[in-house]
Amino acid sequence: MLQRQLRPAIVMTLVLCVITGFIYPGIVTGLAQTIFPHQAAGSLVQVNGKVVGSALIGQPFTQPYYFHSRPSAAGSGYDATASSGTNKGPTDRKLADTLIASAIDSAVKTDGVVKGKIPGDMVTSSASGLDPHISPANAALQVARVATARGVTAAVVQSLVTAHTEGRQFGFFGEPRVNVLLLNIALDSALARSNAPKP
Repeated sequence: MLQRQLRPAIVMTLVLCVITGFIYPGIVTGLAQTIFPHQAAGSLVQVNGKVVGSALIGQPFTQPYYFHSRPSAAGSGYDATASSGTNKGPTDRKLADTLIASAIDSAVKTDGVVKGKIPGDMVTSSASGLDPHISPANAALQVARVATARGVTAAVVQSLVTAHTEGRQFGFFGEPRVNVLLLNIALDSALARSNAPKP
């Protein structure tokens, strides 16, 4: 009796392992590589034949002549192997008094923004800690700093921000956003780095 039940159970387990562990993932991977090769390969971004990042994963920028990403709680910041948020809620005193307060002070010092008029994404991290986007309002507050550091007018930099502002997905999902990596690459492409201080 036990043998009659055990054999089908083992066979079914092995069959399901083959189907769900090899056949199904193989089909999905093959379709993805065929239909969406760029996305399936990680949406990698290349400059002069060299991979500089992914359009899906943010990275830290600290130089004044680049737009800065939102804060990140992933590892030491934008660590793709340690994706996470702060796990601190709105009632956590440390979140308000330490993390957000220091981010606000940094934004005031770096970009001359006015307290009380700072976009939330400028001083808070995303849930994953890897968000590659900032809001158009966040980007607008950084335009003056980037323009000064690049030695050009704010209108020139703002035109690049406008050109790289993505609308809502399918017209209604999410919010307008700016991919920081792609915008900074466009800055280097459109404006000679000789205009900017060397790091």
